[in-house]
Amino acid sequence: MAGAIIENMSTKKLCIVGGILLIFQVIAFLVGGLIAPGPTTAVSYMSVKCVDSKKIHHKSKWFVPWGHNHCDKIRDFDEAPPRQIEANDIVFAVHVPLPAMEMSPWFQFMLFILQLDIAFKLNNQIKENAEVSLDVSLAYRDDSFTEWTEMTHERVPRKLKCTFTSPKIPENEGRYYDCDVLPFMEIGTVAHKYYLFNIRLPVNEKKKINVGIGEIKDIRLVGIHQNGGFTKVWFAMKTFLTPSIFIIMVWYWRRITMMTRPPVLLEKVIFALGISMTFINLPVEWFSIGFDWTWMLLFGDIRQGIFYAMLLSFWIIFCGEHMMDQNERNRISGYWKQVGPIAIGSFCLFIFDMCERGVQLTNPFYSIWTTDVGTELAMAFIIVAGICLCLYFLFLCFMVFQVFRNISGKQSSLPAMSKVRRLHYEGLIFRFKFLMLVTLACAAMTVIFFIVSQVTEGHWKWGGVTVQVNSAFFTGIYGMWNLYVFALMFLYAPSHKNYGDDPSSGDLGIHSTEELQLTTTITHVDGPTEIYKLTRKEAQE
Repeated sequence: MAGAIIENMSTKKLCIVGGILLIFQVIAFLVGGLIAPGPTTAVSYMSVKCVDSKKIHHKSKWFVPWGHNHCDKIRDFDEAPPRQIEANDIVFAVHVPLPAMEMSPWFQFMLFILQLDIAFKLNNQIKENAEVSLDVSLAYRDDSFTEWTEMTHERVPRKLKCTFTSPKIPENEGRYYDCDVLPFMEIGTVAHKYYLFNIRLPVNEKKKINVGIGEIKDIRLVGIHQNGGFTKVWFAMKTFLTPSIFIIMVWYWRRITMMTRPPVLLEKVIFALGISMTFINLPVEWFSIGFDWTWMLLFGDIRQGIFYAMLLSFWIIFCGEHMMDQNERNRISGYWKQVGPIAIGSFCLFIFDMCERGVQLTNPFYSIWTTDVGTELAMAFIIVAGICLCLYFLFLCFMVFQVFRNISGKQSSLPAMSKVRRLHYEGLIFRFKFLMLVTLACAAMTVIFFIVSQVTEGHWKWGGVTVQVNSAFFTGIYGMWNLYVFALMFLYAPSHKNYGDDPSSGDLGIHSTEELQLTTTITHVDGPTEIYKLTRKEAQE
């Protein structure tokens, strides 16, 4: 009777395998903490107020804040009235990056948030539900002398959420409102060296455009991009892990196809989990260095969604296939109540992502959160996904409780066995419980490191050594789930050992009256594996 490798492996060998995996886990954390820089960098940009002196408001002319052929500019709006400059003549220009620097494809993406400096004036206050309308043009070039090429031009509406804590009296005129930052733009590629924003605030009192928005003094942008050094470390990890998971996956499925029985449900799910892990590992990001692929962020979200949906489904099926008192085993249809919330939640998050990053493929300034309808729709998708996640974890906790209760109940039968056989099955029970606890530890580590990365400053300093906590979180957790999938496919692959051929089987006391084993019940020569059978309740019960 053949079982899984985890059932037939000695405790010593299992400890060696666990030790090797732990070493790789530590290496994964150290790579991010000691070698890679921080995952992202935030750069603040102050716009320059350029003057469209020709009074020809077309988009063929680009206003550059500094450098060769820089624009005619003013430092403050107080200079505008003497020069007969109107609000529609002002162009806020932002050059990315800062002087003497270049953008790089290694930065992977650009995310910008908008901050408006709005001064309080008694005769020009911010009205309730005020909306600012920005006329934004984005251009790029790859050297300092060629003409700018337009990338996109959009009208960008944003709702203002500002408060003024001081009394609204003449003495407080000139003080600034406290305004929330606004989402501005996101692009999933950095294919060019230089970018230029030209932002206008067109005023039209008849159409109520940019009326009642206060006195805007300055526009500031904060640009966030991935660090090139972190990108290289991340790509290297993906390049190393892809063949590792692919090789163990091929080996795992080959061991299964060598059996005389067809694959059982748990084996199929583990194989599917390996496929999803390989899919997320594929280092297709290397192509983003040479190609202008703006859809890479959306593609990355889809890959992560598939993996996590598969991982959650595996946990449910793993527990269900060890609950021997249910009749709907070895059939995916028997898990529709538990897998259903996963499918619904994943679909809601997919629709939300398509409504956000999907639209940004054609309009990088779009944000679903900028309108009331979009905000309500986004919150609806997120709430439904959250409810599904809660239902899933309730199902999962209940099933884990039942599995451990069944195992504890079966332990009462062990004293009636021979000593050698009792020790054998006590070891199997320990290993099964150990795997369940490792799964819980992996999930807990993910949550803990995420919280730590959010509340810390991003790095720790121990003497002369700087540890990048956020980078360690990304590389460590990514490596952890790869090692988890690797261990599953290795430990749950069919073993070449066969207890029926073991000369010591007589010492184990293998009799039909003591047939009490731990895994899935398949009545072929190569089935049932032992971890299922030990939790099975006899038909008489």
